[in-house]
Amino acid sequence: MNDISTNKPPVWFWIVAVVALVWNLMGVMAYIGQAFMTEAELNALPEAEQALYANVPAWATAAFAIAVFGGAIACIALLLRKKIAKTLFLISLIGIIVQMIYNLFISEAMDVYGPGSMVMPLMVIVIGVYLILFSNKSIAKNWIS
Repeated sequence: MNDISTNKPPVWFWIVAVVALVWNLMGVMAYIGQAFMTEAELNALPEAEQALYANVPAWATAAFAIAVFGGAIACIALLLRKKIAKTLFLISLIGIIVQMIYNLFISEAMDVYGPGSMVMPLMVIVIGVYLILFSNKSIAKNWIS
């Protein structure tokens, strides 16, 4: 017999899940800010940044949306203790990787922002991988089902 009380997640599970949700919601806000940037906001940016935003292909924008919305929904599933969180985190990671391929290797973001601009993309990838590992551990411990 599987007693649900023995599978109760520890407090740190909830802390990680809530912090992950906040992180992903910040990503959602970044996406919304980019996707719905007004002409005035775009014109207020330096010329090099304007060119970056103007030339983002639809597939890179779609990957960004998949990454952040997939991650946010995965975090909600995690908080609801649903196993589908792992699949959603995997989908989000695929979006992250596609987006970062564009940002790091195809766009001219490194020329515009410099080598320091690699820190955030690498951090996003590491966190994306961690959340998959975390959901795997949660499944193995029967914290989510």
